[in-house]
Amino acid sequence: MAYFPLFVDLDGRNGLIVGGGAVALRKAQKLLPYGPRLTVVAPELNPEFQELQGVELLRRPFEETDLNGCEFAMAATDDRALNHWIAELCSQRHIPVNVADSREDSTFLFPALLRRGELSVGVSASGAAPAAAACIRDRFAQVLPDRLEEILAFLDQVREPVRQTVPDGDARRRLLTALVADCMEAGRPLTEEEFRRKLADAERGELV
Repeated sequence: MAYFPLFVDLDGRNGLIVGGGAVALRKAQKLLPYGPRLTVVAPELNPEFQELQGVELLRRPFEETDLNGCEFAMAATDDRALNHWIAELCSQRHIPVNVADSREDSTFLFPALLRRGELSVGVSASGAAPAAAACIRDRFAQVLPDRLEEILAFLDQVREPVRQTVPDGDARRRLLTALVADCMEAGRPLTEEEFRRKLADAERGELV
């Protein structure tokens, strides 16, 4: 059964990472831009953890009380028995957990992640082929325009003018789709003149 991709707001959420190696470090680095409050616990920590801002580092073995107040957890140690125990504790407490190298113990998967500004793309093969997911993510990244963040900002700015000018829902969706296509083809946001021309076409019903 494939996993459903669910995007969640992690800003201010309490997250626990158990493990101090390279895998745990990568997960922390990917999570931090989304604003969670992370705690990392492990007897030994990769020195690069010291470079991460806003992460609480606990240099000791995992304790069950570390899950108190936790809203999501990641078990990323090289001890499979420990990872499994953490997963069982999380299940008992209804805490979403990701377990490195064990989709059976995981209640959510960590995708191959691509972020460009407000765009987040997560690619998953339901844990069956992480390398394939990473390859697909990288190929997708290659086709994105360099000015994607500007394009997304432009599309956000024009939503309200489009809503006010084009009240019909179907026509509005066609216009927004056309604006996205034109921006992606040009590799940049539309100019004010180009946008107004597209808006006028929509008002006249000339968009297919």
